[in-house]
Amino acid sequence: MSLNSVKNYFKQYNMDTHIVEFPVSSATVELAAQAIGCKEQEIAKTMSFHVGDEVIVIVMAGDARIDNKKYKSFFHKKAKMLHGDEVESLTGHPVGGVCPFGLKEGIKVYLDESLERFDHVYPACGSPNSAIKLTIPELEKYAHQESWIDVTDII
Repeated sequence: MSLNSVKNYFKQYNMDTHIVEFPVSSATVELAAQAIGCKEQEIAKTMSFHVGDEVIVIVMAGDARIDNKKYKSFFHKKAKMLHGDEVESLTGHPVGGVCPFGLKEGIKVYLDESLERFDHVYPACGSPNSAIKLTIPELEKYAHQESWIDVTDII
């Protein structure tokens, strides 16, 4: 169902045919890089968090991790990831398929600066075996992000 919502979302931009579905899992950065044939850092992983009563997602490079001090400085809250059993009900996408497209209404999207060093990245598309190749300007266009932020460190 979630993959279909992302395909429908991209249909308005004539980009739905750019979504690739794999016969293997792409649910982790490592698996996605293997399925796509790219470097792990080029995977645009989308992490979901509670910020007070809101749910947000942060898209970051595959080799980035949340820096708790930077996160708290920006959001004025401690980083609190969604639990695995609530991810799909709150975002509309299953674990391993969370992406900044076709989300449930009201979820704010942030793009982390760790992505800016790449010409293109590969975010998931609503299922744990899908992705789309996007340039950074395309990611900005389709993600409709609130802002670019710096809340990660490179591993």
